[in-house]
Amino acid sequence: MEQGRIRDAIRFGKTALGIELGSTKIKAVLINSEYKPVASGSHDWKSSCVNGIWTYALDDVWNGLQDCYRRLCADVKERYGLELTNIGCIGFSAMMHGYLPFDKDGRQLAPFRTWQNTITGEASAELSELFKFNIPQRWSIAHLCQAILNDEAHVKDISFLTTLAGYVHWQLTGRKVLGVGDASGMFPVDSSTNDYDEGMMEAFQRKITPKYKWKIKDILPRVLTAGGDAGVLTPAGAKKLDPSGKLRPGIPLCPPEGDAGTGMAATNSVAAHTGNVSAGTSIFSMVVLDSPLKNYYPEIDMVATPDGLPAAMVHCNNCTADMNAWVDMLGGFAQSMGLKCGPDEIYPRFYAKALEGSPDCGGLVVYNYLTGEPVTGVNRGMPMLVRSQSGNFTFADFCRANMYSALAALKIGMDILKKEDVKVERLTGHGGLFRHAGAGAEFLAAAVGVPVSTMETAAVGGPYGMALLAAYALDKNKGGLAGFLSEKVFAGAKTTVTQPDRMDAEGFAKFLKRYTAGLDAEKAAGKIEN
Repeated sequence: MEQGRIRDAIRFGKTALGIELGSTKIKAVLINSEYKPVASGSHDWKSSCVNGIWTYALDDVWNGLQDCYRRLCADVKERYGLELTNIGCIGFSAMMHGYLPFDKDGRQLAPFRTWQNTITGEASAELSELFKFNIPQRWSIAHLCQAILNDEAHVKDISFLTTLAGYVHWQLTGRKVLGVGDASGMFPVDSSTNDYDEGMMEAFQRKITPKYKWKIKDILPRVLTAGGDAGVLTPAGAKKLDPSGKLRPGIPLCPPEGDAGTGMAATNSVAAHTGNVSAGTSIFSMVVLDSPLKNYYPEIDMVATPDGLPAAMVHCNNCTADMNAWVDMLGGFAQSMGLKCGPDEIYPRFYAKALEGSPDCGGLVVYNYLTGEPVTGVNRGMPMLVRSQSGNFTFADFCRANMYSALAALKIGMDILKKEDVKVERLTGHGGLFRHAGAGAEFLAAAVGVPVSTMETAAVGGPYGMALLAAYALDKNKGGLAGFLSEKVFAGAKTTVTQPDRMDAEGFAKFLKRYTAGLDAEKAAGKIEN
């Protein structure tokens, strides 16, 4: 019976598709009319550091999207014996921020500068002072301002500036639009209008760009809230996503979003006083507020939910990437011993072993900085493992130290919200850190002192959230995104709640004290030439 309903949904286009371009994977999730994942596809990729800039080539974007979509179609064919030709609605999301400038003819003017870059310190400081509003280094407006300060020749020719999700959506629909959540990571958004802040735009135009013919408000994507009309898949767009020609044009697309917004949707965390933590290559928390913070802090970004509520974001550049490198190394050792095991076998044991470690990691400290970390003032990362002469050096403590390290910078930012008396009724974890053994939820709860919920879809993350935003665009009785998620999507969801453990909390505090004390050493290590 269930298979029959799924086949009918696929056959008659009663589905929604979310595709997210993350830092290490492009993932697609197809859901049915009951909002359940029914098929998926993925493609591995990674950024490259070219001339000191972390970037992805646009050819790799399209090769990756096509491969991811092809794998999704193969999954549909294998499971249900059907060709995927029609979809109810499609949504694209991607890593937020960054810099993708184009001229009037649609030509790319500079290599894509991703969120990983920490090269806009001068612009970030200048804009934060100008706006009296924190502008992180990774935001699009910081990259634009830095290009202006650098007197880069291409700036005068900019006709359109967008994010990765906005770029993909534009190529597939011809529409230069962006969901409000993603837009709020390009330029500050006024939560009372759900559009770019007019006063800040005027200030930017007046003080930063008087020598250019373009106006900032004309080169940014138009802002849409969740459920808005974002256009349809053009014939050329359908062919670009699916070169086989089987995908039909005319399919509606919902507003493209950033990975922060999809994380909120995937965890039912779009209402005030809810929050979520997305943990993968990077880690960030999103806490939805009643109103914007009164003060601004360099560690806190003020962004927006997909339907426009203000949200405080603590974004840390480093989370699981260095742990992945350790797991690869352990896999190599295992193979040298004649054992056949890869990440899928190692990770569950790694996480389970972390639960056996000493609450304070036995004196071990790990700095997982593959790139700079603005929250802790580190401009250039250098992974480090530090241990005391008298401390433990066990595998269990090593595993736990890696997981604590993935959460340490986030904890520093979250403490600021605590001092501001920001109310958090529930915090939901999703992403790779929450996949195995409950370790991610247990350690996060201990770190931030808040109960942490995880759902069955915890590891599905962003693309599932994007599929839900696509489904919301199809909903004919819109009662608001929060109601849609709570009453229609997650009403019967299986949720596990992990309470903070006192010993773990005390252990994490000791680890964090050592971690912060050693940051000067981490900063010094970052000066070592590769």
